[in-house]
Amino acid sequence: MLELGGIIILGILAQWVAWKFKIPAILPLILIGLFVGPISTLLSHDGGKWIEPIWNAETGLGIFPGERLFNFVSLAIGIILFEGGLTLRLGEIKNVGPVITKLIIIGSVVTFFGAGAAAYYIFDLDLRIAFLFSALIIVTGPTVITPILRNIPLKKDISAILKWEGILIDPIGALVAVLVFEFISVGAGSEFTLVALEEFGKIVLFGFTFGFTFAHALAFAIKRNVIPHYLLNVFTLAAVLGVFVLSDLFAHESGLLAVVVMGMVMGNMQLPNIKELLYFKESLSVLLISILFILLSANIEMNDLFLVYNWNAAILFAVVVFILRPIGVFISAKGSGLKFNEKLFISWVGPRGIVAAGIASLFGLKLASEGVTDAEYITPLVFMIVLGTVLLNATTARLFAKLIGVFLRNSEGIVIIGASKASRIIGEYLMKNGRHVVLVDSNSSNIAKAKERGLDAIEESIYSDSLMNNIELNDVGYLMALTGNGDINKYALDRFKTVFGENGSFRLITPDEMKDSLTPPDSGLFSPTDDFINLTEVARSYPSMQEMEIDSEATFKRLIKISRADDNIIPIFLKTQEDDLKILKADISELEVESFEGCKLVYMGKPFDVEELEDDEPVVEKKPTPEPDPEPTPKSETEESKIEDKE
Repeated sequence: MLELGGIIILGILAQWVAWKFKIPAILPLILIGLFVGPISTLLSHDGGKWIEPIWNAETGLGIFPGERLFNFVSLAIGIILFEGGLTLRLGEIKNVGPVITKLIIIGSVVTFFGAGAAAYYIFDLDLRIAFLFSALIIVTGPTVITPILRNIPLKKDISAILKWEGILIDPIGALVAVLVFEFISVGAGSEFTLVALEEFGKIVLFGFTFGFTFAHALAFAIKRNVIPHYLLNVFTLAAVLGVFVLSDLFAHESGLLAVVVMGMVMGNMQLPNIKELLYFKESLSVLLISILFILLSANIEMNDLFLVYNWNAAILFAVVVFILRPIGVFISAKGSGLKFNEKLFISWVGPRGIVAAGIASLFGLKLASEGVTDAEYITPLVFMIVLGTVLLNATTARLFAKLIGVFLRNSEGIVIIGASKASRIIGEYLMKNGRHVVLVDSNSSNIAKAKERGLDAIEESIYSDSLMNNIELNDVGYLMALTGNGDINKYALDRFKTVFGENGSFRLITPDEMKDSLTPPDSGLFSPTDDFINLTEVARSYPSMQEMEIDSEATFKRLIKISRADDNIIPIFLKTQEDDLKILKADISELEVESFEGCKLVYMGKPFDVEELEDDEPVVEKKPTPEPDPEPTPKSETEESKIEDKE
């Protein structure tokens, strides 16, 4: 009881520490497991472990009797791999670009054959074990890359390559590792005879068949609402466990392959509630991973650690990290347009993750119990690569980025919260002027329209933690909240201004603030006389951005006077001689410009002539749009779609 409770508490505590210090969770989890496991034998008075995963009848200590630890690890890894398979979209492989596609294919091939040969010659391992090791270290993973890169401002291309490599290679690498393991298992203890090859074919056949068939069966049940909504998540969990066990009954060791295939197939179907299912599986995976890695690390013996406590391990690590990874990256990036220093940084960042360590432990335990030669090397060797790469990248990635010149000194990217028509028009103008702009909205229709225009757009709620972990937003330094809900705009600034708005955080003013146009808020955007409704109406009537030459500060102020007097003109940016875009605030007195000569006023609305208003002509500012009192408060940022445009 004490050990089980302690594992869960320590696991969740490790997850919190990882979140707090922005490091991969696998690092504190494995270190805690090693400390309460093999290292604790050096501290305890009787030489025993503080946590003993496998029951020992002589001492009366341990958690899992007999083969139960293997069973628990198998089922837990099955659930984790299913969740990983759900995240793989075949369409994404086509869209992420040739560099990422080649990196997944060529990089995997280089690692598989290179690391396999290195392990075979350096450690003199059995050839089968050497290539199982190389298959296991193919995978990286977003859970280890994201915390490392979260606080390193990088160009979007570099972040995107590392992010998508981790996401896509996770299930693919797991599939390769499972296939290699199955091939070894059918020939364990004997030569690879025709019977062994037939057994391997059986495993592949049943694994793919069960995974594919039950994926479609479960998808059919979900689409036809056969499963009530409140049972959807747990029913899916039961189905995954059922497929794992059933496939294993028909062909021993085919369960892992079946759930990986099942996840991949379901992930590429247009299923309702797929996001909700992913969130549940993600939460479950966090709990299982927390328990799993403390157990697996604690189960390692000191003798296992001594197997890799030598120079051979250091040489193998150096070959994998400093030779094979760069070879794979430079071959994959040939002709891509990436600069040498960018390729070098991608080569440096390749931490192995949770899938590699978890499957390695499972396979190592199983093959060792079956008497396969050198199977005891699998777990410590993979753990050495995982811990080494995570420590290396977590401690040096930021410094290395600065040394080779890929660290962005100025984050010029812009995040726009809300993807209404006005936001899309503004975003498209920014994109055409060389700025990285990302629109964020939980309204799928708005996001689809943004993507049709070629804009980067993320379908996500601002209340989700996913935005904080999106490493593709590392080059963002400006935040603009343009939703129709004032409370959401204020919340977005409060939550994200330190993450995405280091250079400036802005929001639309509210109807109440419009009534007091003489004292606009410090973060107010564009004009003290324009709120979301004004912006939307102008975007409907004049769906384009206009530019007007400025020859002096007096001209600029005159143009601002015109815009504030006309309902059909909203100033957006000031474009300098160097084509730098300065976001205009409601209070233009804070605008810092060396010279207005040669600048341009960028505005949304009707074309107009600066001579329309003489210097001495009085200005009649537009009045705020009438609103019901009290103002209704939408429940989410998607409510702005109620006054959304029709294109």
